[in-house]
Amino acid sequence: MTATTPVRRGAARRAELENGVVQLLLSDGFAHLTLDDIAAHLRCSKRTLYTMAGSKEQLVSAAVVRFFRAATERVEQAAAAEGLSPAARITAYLDTVAAELAAASPRFLDDVASFAPAAEVYERNTAAAARRIGELIELGVAHGAFRDAHAGFVADLVAAEMVRIQRREVRSKTGLSDGEAYAELAALVTAGLSRSA
Repeated sequence: MTATTPVRRGAARRAELENGVVQLLLSDGFAHLTLDDIAAHLRCSKRTLYTMAGSKEQLVSAAVVRFFRAATERVEQAAAAEGLSPAARITAYLDTVAAELAAASPRFLDDVASFAPAAEVYERNTAAAARRIGELIELGVAHGAFRDAHAGFVADLVAAEMVRIQRREVRSKTGLSDGEAYAELAALVTAGLSRSA
């Protein structure tokens, strides 16, 4: 056994706990949970949780950042897949956003919307996603795959709808989940950019 084995084991356990927090919050939300609840679910001590964050709020914020960071990596990988047309890249991007958000329970998303630090993380990710859609539109226009659309305008419309989705307005008006709303948005955007549109 090497001297680094306990360190590696500790790092692995910490990563396991961090992922466990993310999964718990995604499935159950967090507003109603106490640190005791989280510790019991993860089968660890409250003291262990305090080594990860100084408070429940910090623990939640870190978990939300971790969720969106991992989701963003998977979304970018999907959109960067070889052989995709510009329309397929946008669809892959928004469909993967939808798939990532499908893992989040309505309770989690409601709690995120109600907790300012988490809402800010979601909002920053939404803004970054809208910018990325704008880039994908510009590439599609430049390669002749899309009609000569104003990429900034379309991206702004996408951003506005993404913000409405994030704020739970689309769900309250239409009953669509965040994931379903993103799938509809992908279909509308790609159809509207089509050269035959």
